[in-house]
This record gives sequence, C-alpha cells and structure tokens, in this order.
Amino acid sequence: MAMGYLELLRARHVAWLLVGTLVGRLPNATAGLGIVLFIRAEGGGYSLAGALAAAYGVANAVGQPLLGRLVDLRGQPRVLLPAAVLSALGMALLAAAGTEPVALAFAGALLAGLATPPLEGALRALWPSVLSGEGRVQRAYALDAVAQEVMFTAGPLVLTLVVALWSEPAALLVINVLGLLGALAVAASGPSRRWRGARREAHWLGALRSRGLLALLGGFFFVGVALGSVSVAAVAYADARGDELVASYLLSALSAGALVGGLGYGAVAWSGAPEPRLRLLLAGLALGYLPLALAPASVPLMTLLAGLAGLFLAPALACSFVVIDRQAPVGTVTEAFSWLVTMFGVGAAIGQAVVGPVIEWGAESAGFGVTAAAGVLALLMTTATRRVLAAPTGFPNRGGGPAESQNDRNAALEPGFRTGHQA
Repeated sequence: MAMGYLELLRARHVAWLLVGTLVGRLPNATAGLGIVLFIRAEGGGYSLAGALAAAYGVANAVGQPLLGRLVDLRGQPRVLLPAAVLSALGMALLAAAGTEPVALAFAGALLAGLATPPLEGALRALWPSVLSGEGRVQRAYALDAVAQEVMFTAGPLVLTLVVALWSEPAALLVINVLGLLGALAVAASGPSRRWRGARREAHWLGALRSRGLLALLGGFFFVGVALGSVSVAAVAYADARGDELVASYLLSALSAGALVGGLGYGAVAWSGAPEPRLRLLLAGLALGYLPLALAPASVPLMTLLAGLAGLFLAPALACSFVVIDRQAPVGTVTEAFSWLVTMFGVGAAIGQAVVGPVIEWGAESAGFGVTAAAGVLALLMTTATRRVLAAPTGFPNRGGGPAESQNDRNAALEPGFRTGHQA
C-alpha cells in the first residue's frame, strides 16, 4: 500500500500540487478559530467573534461555486491568484479594523470568505490531466481526502503556534500570506496553466442542472450536518467528564479513523460503477455513527468508537469525487466540486446550530444522536435517488454505452479544443 502512494507522489507535479493546495487552504481551515482568537484578544465578546466567523463561513459558501464556475470559464490562474490576493486583503482589513469600526471588520470577513480561491475543486479537476489511468486518479482522490483530514487537524495547531510566537493579528496575516503562496504555487504550475474547462452549454444553473449531482449534494449535506454536530457533541461529552482534553481525543480519533480508512480505500483497485459503492460506504458511515449515541461513560471505549466512526468518511469522500466527475455537465467540473465544499460547509453550520439545543435538552448522548441521524439521512437520500444516481443520463456520452466521466466526455470534443483532460 505504501509503495503505491510513494509511486503516486513521485509522479510529476503530484507532490507539488498536493502540498501547494494544502498550504493554500490553510486560511480556510483556520479562519473560524483565527477570527475568534483575534476578536477576543482585541477585547470583543464571543457574540461578535461568532458573528464574524459566521459571516466568513456564509461568504465562503457563496463564493466557492461562483469562483469555481469562473475557473471553468476562464482557466485556473486567472481566477485563483486574484481571488487569493483579495481574500488575503480582506483578512488584513479585518486585522487592521479589529472591533472598531464593526462595519469594517464585517467587510473584511465577508471579502476574505467570498474570495477564498476554490483550490479543492481546482485540484480535483487537475488530477485526470496529471495522472494516467483511472486507478491512479482514484488513488489521488483518496490521498486528497486523507490530506484534507491532516490539514484540518494540523491547521489549527499551526495557527496557535503563530499566536504563541507572535500575536493573534500576526497569526491572521501569516496564515493568509502562506495561503497566498500556496495558491501561487498551484496557479504557476504547468498543469494549472495549461488546464482549460471543456466547452459548456450556456445555462444559468451551471453544474446544478445535473439531477445526479443534486442527489449527491443532498446526501453530503447530511454528512456535513453529522460532522458539524459531532464536534459540538464531543465538547459536551468532555464537559460532562470534567476534562476538556477528552474532546480532542474524540476528534483526533475521528480524524485518525478517516486517515486509515482513506489510505486503505486508495490502495484497492476498484472496478465497476462508483455510485453503488458510494451507497455502501455511506451505509458504513451511518453504522459507524450509530454507536456514538450510546455515549458510554468509559472515555477509552468512546474514543475507540469515534475512531471506528471515522473509518468510512475519507473513502466516501474519495468515491464522491469520482461520482461528481461522472455526473457534472460538460465544462462544469470545478464548479461541481466547489458545490460539494459549499454543501459541506452549510451542513456543518446547521449541524452546529441544531445540536446545541438538543444537548441542552437531552445531554451529550442526544447530541451524538443528531450525528447518527444525519448519517442515516445521508444514506437514505442517496438510496432514495439511486435511479437518478445510477448513471449520468442527463448528459449523453459518445456512444450510448456505459456512463463516462467528465474527462472521458471532454476527450470527445472536436480536435484542437483544449480541455481539462490534457494531451
């Protein structure tokens, strides 16, 4: 298994693109915590800090698919670099404004969130042009999903380290400078400069005119609810045991389980359509979440359950990337991947909002019950729409045979037209 990943990382451009994207996404991974720490250091209350973090999150959810559509239309460097600069300037404006005037602080947070470059979608659109063979692309998707878990674990640690070394305002600026450098590394790479979206049909709905994509996004909205709710429920579980470190044990176990599951999934050469496999992975995810609702008093046992609950997360994500590539209308692949980021963010925000009152009503076990219910709803959504997700029938392929991926359909375009699938 390790040799397969080493071979993948040794392939030209792979390590550079992966590391550049991860560094470029540091501002997004740390924005919520960074804003709260900064506002508290400036003397602001939790209400203001939470409102600014929420403003960033909402603006980010709106901006990702819009910028993803621009990438499909204009190419990656023309969008990623200006967006990264604007996002960094927005966070610098927030750092300069502090808590007064509040309107300027909100303007900075909104600009930073709205202009966050869609690096996730851009990278996933690039993999088929960088790697040959469906198996290697699927392994890259799995590695991408695993790296995401590492980034969201390591990102806050990097932020707190910069705060300890300098200050909260410096942390906001340093993290966003790093993000700008990461976006520059990706946009300046050969694959990114050569990549072009396939010719697309003009339609105001863009990627969302695919019923299969809508079905998948609906399912992963509930996965986002599960992830948002479990983070709050873990804190409540820790509070009930009088040790705030317990929350970090549970969340670290979830991430470790996802890392192990993702690496194992990417090591297998999968065959057959990915849509039925996605339903099986979501079934495993739902089953893994159910025991958390028991909230056993034993912290080691609960930590073990959390690790098992995370096993299917990264595999489900990696499989969803393949499904999105198949279901997205021609010329909308970056936008389609960006919609997944948006649905995750919205789902997580709703999960965090819903689980608080539930915990106050029924303690931490009820909070984990929200997580379990959301996992079941994700499975039910994709099962109820299995006919829509069976194949990308809304966008005919070349020969009427088995459904093709976005990049297969790109290759069917007339010679000379540069597409996301490079020669």
